[in-house]
Amino acid sequence: MPPIKIAVIGVGLIGPRHAETVAASPNASLAAIVDLMPTGKALATKLNVPYYQTVSDLLESADKPDGAIICTPNHTHVAVGLELARAGVNILVEKPISIDIESGQELVRTAHEAGVRLLVGHHRRFNSYMLAAKKTLVSGELGDLIAINGIWSTYKPLDYFDPPTEWRRAKTGGVILINMIHEIDLMHYLFGRITRVYAEPIPSRRGFDADEGAAITLRFESGAVGSFLLSDNTPSPHNFEAGTGENPLIPKVGEDFYRIFGSNASFSIPDMTVWSYGSDATKSWHSPMSKEQIKVDAITPFVSQLEHFVAVIQGIEEPSCSGADGLSALIVCEALKKSLETGAPVTIEFPKI
Repeated sequence: MPPIKIAVIGVGLIGPRHAETVAASPNASLAAIVDLMPTGKALATKLNVPYYQTVSDLLESADKPDGAIICTPNHTHVAVGLELARAGVNILVEKPISIDIESGQELVRTAHEAGVRLLVGHHRRFNSYMLAAKKTLVSGELGDLIAINGIWSTYKPLDYFDPPTEWRRAKTGGVILINMIHEIDLMHYLFGRITRVYAEPIPSRRGFDADEGAAITLRFESGAVGSFLLSDNTPSPHNFEAGTGENPLIPKVGEDFYRIFGSNASFSIPDMTVWSYGSDATKSWHSPMSKEQIKVDAITPFVSQLEHFVAVIQGIEEPSCSGADGLSALIVCEALKKSLETGAPVTIEFPKI
C-alpha cells in the first residue's frame, strides 16, 4: 500500500513537529507545507517538499493530499477545515476544533456529508503516561472513582503573546482554550464526561483580554467530583508538559499534575504510584499503606497519533478523538468561561451531533 499523502497547514508553534513526524513516517509522505509566512517556505525547503501559500493553491495542484493536519490559529480552524472537507481531504485538526460550538458543529456535519474522516488533535490520548493511566483505571484496581485533583500551572513569558501570535492576547487565545481544553479532553478520556463546572478567576497580571486561569470545581457524569488549578502566569513544575517531558522545548521535572482518588486506592501521575492498604490489610487510616509503581513504556505521542490518522484514513480504525469528542471538550471550556463571567456554577448539556 503506497504511503498516505499528508499536508501540514500552518507551521507556527506545533506545525513543524507534525511536519517532521510525517516526513519521518514509513506509512505517510509529506505532500506539502502551507503557510503564508516566510517560515513556511523555509520549512518546506528544509524538508524538501512543495510549498504553497494558501489551501486553495494546494487543492488546485498536483500535490493535493489524502489528508491534512491543521495547525493554524484557533479562530481559523473551521474555515480551513471546511475548505479541505469540501475538497474531499481527510482532516486532523489541532485543538480546539473551533472557537465556538456552532461553527464546530458545522465542521463536523460538513465532514460527515463530504464522506471525509475528521480527527481532533488531542494527542495526549496517545501519551505513554495516559495510556498506562487509562489501563490502570479500567482494571478496577482503584475501585469506584471518588475524586480527582489536577493542576496545570506554568509561566508563559510575554514574548509568547507577541506577533505573529498576538491573537493569543484575545479572548479566544486564553489559557482555557489553549491549554485547559487538553485537560478537559484527558479527563473525559480517563474519567468520563464533566457535567457541571464552577470557575473562580485568578488575579490577572498581564492586562490582556485572554483569561489567565482559574480555580475550578468539577462534577462528572459518574458522580465523582474534582478540583483543578489552572494558571499560565506563575512559575510552577506542576503541569503536563514538565511532568511527562513530552515537549522537548519544556524541561522535564517529573512532578505530579493529577491525583486520582478511588474507593480502594489512590493514584498519582506522572510518578504513576498507586497507594492502597493492600489485600490483607484492614482498610483504615490506622493501617499501614503500600505503594505500587506502574511501569510506563515511553512512546512518542505525535508518532502514534500520525499512525492512527493514517489508519483512520485507510478505514482500519475509528477516530480516537472524533469531532464529537472535540466538541465535548469545547463545550466544557465554554461552560468554564461562562462561569468566569457570571460567577455561578454551570450545568452542562451535550447536544446530539
